[in-house]
Amino acid sequence: MVNKLKESFIVSGEEIIKKVKEIIQEGNARKIIIKNEKEETIAEFPLTAGAVGALLAPALAALGAIAALVSKCTIIVEKKEDSNKGDH
Repeated sequence: MVNKLKESFIVSGEEIIKKVKEIIQEGNARKIIIKNEKEETIAEFPLTAGAVGALLAPALAALGAIAALVSKCTIIVEKKEDSNKGDH
């Protein structure tokens, strides 16, 4: 059985790209949502298992533009965790 977990981080605009890169490197994120101070979604993108390098370049470029426009934002990360881990 697969459960969706959500984790959120509040970061300044200049920290958005750095934090998103960290999340991607962890490898278990399935979707990233960026919200502004008013809790409005300003960006949302899914991450597929093989998404690396050139596939992420457009999303990271968009995040650079967002970083210039917001002072603080919330990054919400949807992760999938296998609840059958250890159940053998």
